Amino acid sequence: MGIVNVRRVGIFGGTFDPIHFGHLVVAENCWAQLGLDEVLFVPAGSPPHKGGKVISGADDRVAMVERAIADNDHFRLSRVDVDRPGVSYSVDTVRLLQAQLGPETQLFFIIGGDSLGDLPTWRDPSRLVELCQIVAVNRPGYPRFAPERLEPAIPRAGQRIRHLVVPELNIAASEIRRRVAAGEPIRYMVPEAVRCYIEERGLYCDDRSQSARIVRFQSS
Repeated sequence: MGIVNVRRVGIFGGTFDPIHFGHLVVAENCWAQLGLDEVLFVPAGSPPHKGGKVISGADDRVAMVERAIADNDHFRLSRVDVDRPGVSYSVDTVRLLQAQLGPETQLFFIIGGDSLGDLPTWRDPSRLVELCQIVAVNRPGYPRFAPERLEPAIPRAGQRIRHLVVPELNIAASEIRRRVAAGEPIRYMVPEAVRCYIEERGLYCDDRSQSARIVRFQSS
């Protein structure tokens, strides 16, 4: 019997409205520290935690991700969430990617450490930690959360969740949107190709009717 070559793939989901250098630093350091073959950027179609908020249309967010990762050969875009109907629950995303990539692929689901405490409220969190390794990265201003505290609600959480320390860039997509709306510069907060796209498309200005939609509230 031949040796099975296991691929290690990171899953980095998010609204990416817009994608910025903070996202890219997280993905690059996860790739390096975990020995990943590649990192998949997965823009959310209808994110469950953005209820009632206006977000840019999927085509714009996908286009910005494509431009941001174009020069990195171990970053790849996945449209698995934006191309399917309904809310983008993480457990469903992981199931679909596992089916696409095959059983020889080991998945690492990357989240911000500030989200760990909310993990029991996500859709089927026990199944999620069975399907993949959860990788929680540090976030500026948030203390480390011990995964063992989740075990009453999520069995084996302490074994299936690991912390990763990455350089902290205190950049927030909400601040980028605010700065664009106020006419303030965002150069060096986002890749230049993303900045140009935002300017060309007129994103985050007062009138976003052509590129935005309301996300209805759903529990995750």
